[in-house]
Amino acid sequence: MASTPNTNLRGFNHAVQTLLRNPSQFLPHLTIPTFTHLPEQLGPHLHRQSPGEKPAAAAKSPTIRALVLDKDNTLCPPKTTAFPPQIIDKLSALRNSPTSPFNQSTAPDSILIVSNRAGSHPRFDAEVREIEERLSPLRIPVFRLPEGSEKKPFCGREVLDWFRERGVVTRADEIAVVGDRLGTDVLMAAMMGSWSVWCRDGVYEGVDPLKGRPNMNILERMEIWIEKYLREFRGLKAPLPRGWESQQNLVCRPRQPTSCLCSISLAKKVPRGWRDNWRGISQATKRIHAEMMNNDESKSKEQL
Repeated sequence: MASTPNTNLRGFNHAVQTLLRNPSQFLPHLTIPTFTHLPEQLGPHLHRQSPGEKPAAAAKSPTIRALVLDKDNTLCPPKTTAFPPQIIDKLSALRNSPTSPFNQSTAPDSILIVSNRAGSHPRFDAEVREIEERLSPLRIPVFRLPEGSEKKPFCGREVLDWFRERGVVTRADEIAVVGDRLGTDVLMAAMMGSWSVWCRDGVYEGVDPLKGRPNMNILERMEIWIEKYLREFRGLKAPLPRGWESQQNLVCRPRQPTSCLCSISLAKKVPRGWRDNWRGISQATKRIHAEMMNNDESKSKEQL
């Protein structure tokens, strides 16, 4: 059975507005099947030379000192605290390898779980305790969203402050955000000026790219289609984090096309099936938005 779409209404609205106005921010810097494929030395995989770059600048790789990890469908199946063995093995390697930038002895505060469930509200405190107990040998904490703060993708400033207070990073471009959702994890990275890693298949190994991972809801299916459309047919790439780009003094770099999707004329090279899918996705987006608005209104009436 497909999971229920996230009812983070403001986050949904922001994702739609970003898609219409600045769609390149919807794209990750690195795509991997699952978290188990995350490179230990992440920097060289996040940025590759583009046609207009200086060779000297392109030779420099980002320095990643901290990881922000999503939980649901990145580390665990959705709404559970069950870490698959291969995920635990990967976390253990990142925390114990002598060559890892995230080794728990040399960089104890370099990995943080940031979820729109665990840590986002007191009603999930039991889940937070269970996660931290299971990961206690690896010393990986769950981020507690400060009172009055909003969930992903809007809590980037609070997450950055968490790392800065512990002396892990000085700039946002020293952080990589890893997760399975473009509309929350990847967008948060773009908003805070960090790098993004998209776990395309969630926690499921060996997924057929033509069929996609099991139990996807309509928003997750839309994200996968949109990413492929923007990358293959629009030729867009994820913009470089502002801080890192300014540090490298990149000049004469071709601007990424960021035309509003609402005014895009679908070229003839786009197969008819894709054009039909885009119309269907537009209609589905409107329907989901209306349902979320109705749900919020119903909750407000119940509270009254």
